[in-house]
Amino acid sequence: MKRIKEVIVVEGKDDTKQIQRTVDADTIETRGSAISDETLDLIDRLAQTRGVIVFTDPDFSGEKIRKIISDEIPEAKHAFLKKADAVPDTSQGSLGVEHASPQAIQDALSSVYTKSDENPEVISKQDLIATGLVGTKEAKERRLEMGEILHLGYVNAKQMQRRLRMFGITKKQFNDALKQIDDEEGYK
Repeated sequence: MKRIKEVIVVEGKDDTKQIQRTVDADTIETRGSAISDETLDLIDRLAQTRGVIVFTDPDFSGEKIRKIISDEIPEAKHAFLKKADAVPDTSQGSLGVEHASPQAIQDALSSVYTKSDENPEVISKQDLIATGLVGTKEAKERRLEMGEILHLGYVNAKQMQRRLRMFGITKKQFNDALKQIDDEEGYK
């Protein structure tokens, strides 16, 4: 079983159980999106000593937690689970890390990002419009595919440019992902 040095930040106990079935790692639970100052302080201390990987559910609450932690602890790393990998087996329950397969968890943890402010290659809003990632009826689906290919998680039109910059995605990585999407869709 692979050992993860960093502490993985998850939302709850079921997430911890599923992570620990898959990898040898310590976790800290936020217990929902209303993260206490005490929990944030603990995550900050862990980030300074061992490093942290934020691995939240691919839904609104998970993104809210991710944003709170990113704002307070910019050096935190991020792992993203595809929505399709977080669906419960039954019609009951919501999207969550606890529903992911061991392979999906390993894939997400193998594509960890650290926030970067040092990206000289800015992907502009015009780039997003020109490539059909914003402003077309197919844009949402194309952004979903882009997020999966680059392991950025789901992003809406407003978040796309910020997330690309935040994780230091280069124009080459961006263009390679676009080519993959276009090849699959036959997009012109």
